[in-house]
Amino acid sequence: MTTFEAAKLVAGREIRVKLRDKTFLFSTVLLLFFTALGVVLPVLINGGPDKVAVVGATHVAALERAGLEVVTVPDTAAAERLVRDEEVTAAVVDGPKVLALEEEPGNVVAALSTSPPVEFLNPDALDEAARFLVPFALATLFFFTTISFGVQIAQSVTEEKQTRIVEILVASIPVRALLIGKVAAMTVLAFGQLALIAVVGLVGMRVADVGGPVIDAILPAIGWFLPFFVIGFLMLAALWAGVGALAARQEDLGSTTAPLQLLVMTPFFLVLAFQSNPAAMTVLSYVPFSAPVAMPVRLFTGEAATWEPFVSLALLLLTSALTLLAGARIYQGSLLRTNGRTSFATAWRNPTPVG
Repeated sequence: MTTFEAAKLVAGREIRVKLRDKTFLFSTVLLLFFTALGVVLPVLINGGPDKVAVVGATHVAALERAGLEVVTVPDTAAAERLVRDEEVTAAVVDGPKVLALEEEPGNVVAALSTSPPVEFLNPDALDEAARFLVPFALATLFFFTTISFGVQIAQSVTEEKQTRIVEILVASIPVRALLIGKVAAMTVLAFGQLALIAVVGLVGMRVADVGGPVIDAILPAIGWFLPFFVIGFLMLAALWAGVGALAARQEDLGSTTAPLQLLVMTPFFLVLAFQSNPAAMTVLSYVPFSAPVAMPVRLFTGEAATWEPFVSLALLLLTSALTLLAGARIYQGSLLRTNGRTSFATAWRNPTPVG
């Protein structure tokens, strides 16, 4: 059996086990539910446009331009009745005069008011809410997906080591095939989950009728975020397997994975803290551990040149190759050491222990 065939066998087994895991399936469904809810809920809470009763057709166009739902009525008495029955927020009658039950309907008054025309010099500019929410969503997705799947890799490695199953496995297949299979399986599952979240989010935005400029801006950002995510996850996956192999028991994982968790958390907070600082975001978009989030964010806000994501992705690929080699060395140097927690130095000096 070749290394590729063995790795493929391990990856297939890992994926099948996960897809039968009720906890994994439930968490995926829950993530998709909250993604859809997060997009649609603001529209549901808002309850749609306010209804306004109007006598005649004079002010209909102005009210509709303001996003209000217009109900045409024959006379003032009918308009007043609808307002009293709370079937409409307000009514516009001859005068013009606005009828309301208790509070002044500011949106109706504003729609009827005369104001000077405003010319937008940058009509495609994104509103402040989108500028905050999209970077926050991308950073959160990368952080939690990387942490959750990374910890699962470490736990799986430690469990096999603690139960001594790994000794049977490495007697049948090469250690590197076991590592490649685990990393490949978790990368596929993480990417699949993330792609589902992206699809549900975009569909939810369409259903909720989120502004076209926001969707137009977020599509290329997501398009770049997915390859950045895959390579960024690969950059860390072998390290997760390595720190999992350092532990001899599940109880040791907290201490062996702490440095790696810090390495994932720091870029997450840096991107959120400096997302409004163009100079800092430019630097972060070329630092491999923050680039998977920082560069797609800069593409979303229109602050990155066309060539920049290609350079950043190349740097990320190079770093991923180095971390894969480092993670594999740690993994091989500690996997078969079952007499207590293995130190990083010991695993690094002896990458191929015999027992």
